[in-house]
Amino acid sequence: MLHEETIGTTRTGPYSEEDIGSTHLHHQYRVDLRIPTLKEYSQFITLNTVRDWSQLSWTKIGKPYQVEASAKERSEWENEHHRDMDPHTSWTYFNKAFHEWFVKDVPKEMTQSKKQFLNNLRSFSPPEVKHAIGDLIRIHLWNYVHRIQDGIWDPRGKRALFEGLHLNKPRVLFLGAAEGYEAMQFGAMYPGAEIIMVDYDEYCKSTRFAEFPDRYPFLGENPQTGQTKVVYKNDLNIEYQIADIRDLDYGAEFDVVMSVGLLEHFPDEHKYEVCDWHRKFLKPGGYAILTTPRNQLRSRLYYRVMADVMNHTYRELMTVEQMGLYLYESGFDIKRHGYIKVHNGIICQPR
Repeated sequence: MLHEETIGTTRTGPYSEEDIGSTHLHHQYRVDLRIPTLKEYSQFITLNTVRDWSQLSWTKIGKPYQVEASAKERSEWENEHHRDMDPHTSWTYFNKAFHEWFVKDVPKEMTQSKKQFLNNLRSFSPPEVKHAIGDLIRIHLWNYVHRIQDGIWDPRGKRALFEGLHLNKPRVLFLGAAEGYEAMQFGAMYPGAEIIMVDYDEYCKSTRFAEFPDRYPFLGENPQTGQTKVVYKNDLNIEYQIADIRDLDYGAEFDVVMSVGLLEHFPDEHKYEVCDWHRKFLKPGGYAILTTPRNQLRSRLYYRVMADVMNHTYRELMTVEQMGLYLYESGFDIKRHGYIKVHNGIICQPR
């Protein structure tokens, strides 16, 4: 059942176990506390389509699709500095641009963009009309992708990917953590998790993570009863570090090493190094969990329309088979693989 958010504040958080099974539209995002039935499960994740990874080859599956459209900010920076934008700068630009959309009052922005379009239409100025059309399309696309479809956070799909690992109070290392959504969802599912988030952009810790809404509920597990429980960001044990992944001095001490949208930002000559970052910090028997954006028509359209928001960095879209083959060739055994709304997901272990 869909509700506009009018939840009171008499509880410890805005949602409780009484709300499990419902979904609510916030002006910035969707809250989804629904649990799929077994019949509905396949709507949220398609699992284990490859039987034998040793039989795959790049000749058979091809290479990932490289997103060519660049953000206007990146082009302007490169014209000013007469060189390619370096990775650290590109990430700082991307994180700020992306975060600005997460904090928008989307219904208000949609109303304003429609009014602006109509005003510009009356001006008979083609450049102004073109700009207003672009703004109108982008805010409606963002509303559909993030609030209506909940494709970016996708809690039902992520829970389906993460479940069933039989971990007890796991230590979790999240590489390139940004706002940290996936590690928080994972930590809610595995009570007592110790989460260390790492990103080399200070903005991710000071703004993206800091401003992630405390009122957003994750579905997790009650360790006393084993029943489903609503968990909040502040209930979790999280440490956030600003560091270059290559400089981390941890040993093989984590039960889970996780990354979300990291592998696809590196061309092939660096992908195997990225895979190795996940291996080097894992305990024996630990799991590497990775997701990447799917190569599908709707994703290609999204990254073209939202280029000024998303495309400050090198970026690829790939199939789960391509993603898995990089990991398999890097010495991982694929334990679970599949795709959800807009992401591929893989859980694997070093061979």
